[in-house]
Order: sequence, then C-alpha cells, then structure tokens
Amino acid sequence: MAHTFDELVAKQRAADEAHSRVRQLRDAYGPPTRTKWSERQTTTWETAWRAWRDLARDVRLAVTEYARAEGRPLHEVEAELRRATGNHD
Repeated sequence: MAHTFDELVAKQRAADEAHSRVRQLRDAYGPPTRTKWSERQTTTWETAWRAWRDLARDVRLAVTEYARAEGRPLHEVEAELRRATGNHD
C-alpha cells in the first residue's frame, strides 16, 4: 500500500493521541500495582492500550513501506516524521 507523507503524519498523530489517552487513564486510575482497579477500569485501560499498540504498529509498518518506496533510509523518514509531528521523544 502506497502512503503519502501526510498520511504518515496523520497516522502518527492518531497513535500519539491514543498513547496520551493511555497515560491519562493510568494517571486517573493510579498504578495498578498500588491501586486495585475495578473490572471496568481494567477493561477501559486494556482497550485503550490495544488501540495505541495497534496504531503504533500501523505507523511503523507504513513508515517502513514509505521509506522503501521512496528509496530513503528509514532513520531519515522517522526523523522527518518526528519533526513534522513535534514528537521529539
């Protein structure tokens, strides 16, 4: 599947938003080793975590495909994507 750089940016932003949601839930619920989560909290957190994991995987695959299709080194595309999304982690 061909991807444009704008599509990569959109995918990365979606993954970043999903990761932010996981962190928000963890902060709201407290660490699971210190605070007993309810079944609903556990299900909510696991659902958010899976969404983040799946989106992050999709970004990784899309970036790899894009770099290959463009004939560019993967690390260059990753760096450009970090700059475009403001993600400097």
